[in-house]
Amino acid sequence: MEFCTLVIDSVFMKTKFQKSFAIILSIIICLAIGGIAGSVTQSAISVWYSGLEKPFFTPPNWLFGPVWTLLYILMGWSVGWIWSFGSHHKWVKTALFHFGAQLLLNAMWSLVFFGLKNILGGLIIILALLVLVLLTIKWFRVINKKAAYLLYPYFCWLLYATALNMGVYVLN
Repeated sequence: MEFCTLVIDSVFMKTKFQKSFAIILSIIICLAIGGIAGSVTQSAISVWYSGLEKPFFTPPNWLFGPVWTLLYILMGWSVGWIWSFGSHHKWVKTALFHFGAQLLLNAMWSLVFFGLKNILGGLIIILALLVLVLLTIKWFRVINKKAAYLLYPYFCWLLYATALNMGVYVLN
């Protein structure tokens, strides 16, 4: 009996370690991608972006960094949780595919909007991003509802960012 308990505990600890590793690695990956996108953004804010007309509900520039950092941490935690279920399962693979696609579009938005200074291109990308994030949330909910809930602030911020992008497009 004691041997069975020892085996069960060692399996649980391995799973707990794997889950923690997946979450930490996923957070690092999301923050790194956010950092790359942020470097493109930073170089355009002081010159190009500051000269644009912006909607009245535009927050101060200093707010974007902390908000995106928190969102990338939540995104990493969420996808790490999903990944910890094992990428061998069809639903997990589908969820990870959707997450990867939306993360790529997330980075592309910064490159197009700030790097290429293409407001309309950014708007098209962010609309596609909203759809992909909804699909990601849908697949995450199938696997783990708590992981899906961690993406809700990201989706809400994207709705806000879409309104900002639309406002900048209309005003310029």
